Amino acid sequence: MTPPPSLKRSMSGESQSSYGSAATTVSRASSRLLFGEIPLTPATTVSGRSTRANSPICNLVLSTSSSFLRFWLNDDCRDNLLAHMEKEDLPKCRLVCHDFANRAAPFLFESLTVTFKPSSFSKPARIEALNKIGQHVKTFTFHMPHAQDALLPPIIDPVTGEEKQFIYEPQLQTLPNSSTPGVRTEKTPKYGTLEMTNLLISQYPPLFHAATNVPAFVSVFSELINLAHLKISCPGYDTNAPLHRRTAVDYALISLRIAVERAPMYSLHSLSLHPIHAGGLLYLHPMHGFGSTPSSAKRWSQIRRLSICMDSLPSSASPRARTQSLEHLRILHAYLRTLSSSLTRLFFRWKGNRGPSPLSLDKEPCMLPIEESSMHPSMRGTVRGPRPLRFPRLRKMELENAIMDSSQIAEFIHKHRRSLVQFSFEDVKLRQGNWDEALEPLTAIAGSDRWRKTQEEVMDVPIVLSPVRISGEPRIMGPLLEEVDQAIEDVGRPRTLSRWLGNGRSRATVLRKSPLVGVGAREKEGFWGGGDHVKRLLRFSSWK
Repeated sequence: MTPPPSLKRSMSGESQSSYGSAATTVSRASSRLLFGEIPLTPATTVSGRSTRANSPICNLVLSTSSSFLRFWLNDDCRDNLLAHMEKEDLPKCRLVCHDFANRAAPFLFESLTVTFKPSSFSKPARIEALNKIGQHVKTFTFHMPHAQDALLPPIIDPVTGEEKQFIYEPQLQTLPNSSTPGVRTEKTPKYGTLEMTNLLISQYPPLFHAATNVPAFVSVFSELINLAHLKISCPGYDTNAPLHRRTAVDYALISLRIAVERAPMYSLHSLSLHPIHAGGLLYLHPMHGFGSTPSSAKRWSQIRRLSICMDSLPSSASPRARTQSLEHLRILHAYLRTLSSSLTRLFFRWKGNRGPSPLSLDKEPCMLPIEESSMHPSMRGTVRGPRPLRFPRLRKMELENAIMDSSQIAEFIHKHRRSLVQFSFEDVKLRQGNWDEALEPLTAIAGSDRWRKTQEEVMDVPIVLSPVRISGEPRIMGPLLEEVDQAIEDVGRPRTLSRWLGNGRSRATVLRKSPLVGVGAREKEGFWGGGDHVKRLLRFSSWK
């Protein structure tokens, strides 16, 4: 096989000789890199090979073609080309020469996804790779599902058979206790005592030990100096799991939070948790989590955009399920309260069954304190419910798949009327009241009720292609009349309504979408040529 071309331009003889000695080492190191990057040094594989055969490729940027130079040296033209280039073509482009490699690297490594495994953050080759490309990463996705190897069994004493209690304290460093030269000291046990460390090494899976390796997390995130958007994905959570039984995912979230707080990520402004379990918010909480310090909240105060897709609460009516749901709601309320002062955009969705509105948990019946008549006399006047949330900088808000009262929506709109410019309630069901009462503050904000007359509703009318062809032409089948009648009757119901408050406009728009029945993604794209649907526009003078 022909060796890959050299990546260097025309250099002096002194530069070529200095790179020649390390050529073989660089080539071997590049074969172990895990992110698809290439070393910045020449990747020659044969010592002393002549660069005459590679000169046409290496001199491409130094071409005398004025047209090409004007195009490539123009930042807008070059960046526009690289932005529209396919991801699989960018690595090939980087093999042309050093200038191509440097220009294409920010587009190739702008987004990075890591599925956490025992060796994800411990391989030296991975850290070496991040040292080269970490500055280009703008979006980092940490994916760790609740798999079978993430489950942690009880710790059993092999001698007595009793269950051992494990109190976790993150170890931020693995240095010896004493730094005095000439004094031989032993390292501090990773899990507190030597006995507990031996038990965990023998009984817990390798994924747990990798998740508790805090220094490895810190070293990885310290390379992402320009990170702007952090995504955390922990799917597969079992809502029927024991309330206080941790998994390896929880320990990984603790290490991730500590690493984010200690890494120099001054450009971080967006956080997405898709999906996350309520217990995960406890370990991501900067003040209540393990290893927290008084300055832990400083890094999280940079977050301006927060997006959460949370697993729904247990639907069972058992006392254990109610206790677990109440505990999860308290964790959610405390987490939102910590980030509320800096948020400008907020998206929240319950995954699965509908859940209460996280924006007004202080009004939820389950969160209200018990009546003072049933309290002990010494506790009266001291037990209070959660304090209401306030987002002083919030401009855009979206809430999906929730159940709440119209009074909660009205109060939220009125409280944030000076900062909120757009809000959406998608697939929100009202327990009490109607949408007229929920959006009544819009009349006070606009000064009139003209926004009621300008509302409009859009509904998708399903039309599918029949698999039977007549005279060689496709036959179009419309929906059944009863389906259309039912869809029209559903118009105006508050089940799947969205509300938008226009910026500086005294109107509200209501958008309702009904799913296409029996039409797959390929059929829609093939027939409609790009995804545009036939829509029926229904206008009403008032809501029914």
